[in-house]
Amino acid sequence: MQWKEIMTLEEWSAILEKSSERGQVILKHSTTCPVSANALAEYDHYLKETPNRDLDYILVKVIESRPVSNKIAEDLNIKHESPQIIFVKNKAKYWTASHWAVTIEHMRAVLD
Repeated sequence: MQWKEIMTLEEWSAILEKSSERGQVILKHSTTCPVSANALAEYDHYLKETPNRDLDYILVKVIESRPVSNKIAEDLNIKHESPQIIFVKNKAKYWTASHWAVTIEHMRAVLD
């Protein structure tokens, strides 16, 4: 499986709506941060193995798509962090992890 990058507020609104029908996993990624590069590598590794196929996987670049990143934090009532992985179900945050806690082990434990 692969992630889909979103860049607009409209795309985020559609993802949030879709979370009522199907879980959404969002990785907020900073393209300038080595910790975030590690989180992206973990996310990609999870998706290349045996990811939960009942979920959609999304990427938001926090610098390039700042309004989207901010709106996610606002809509889900969570503190913005980067890197940050967020599992959204029924238009609400179900689980989140950030920085070095974004690991394939955590993803498997929560998503599988």
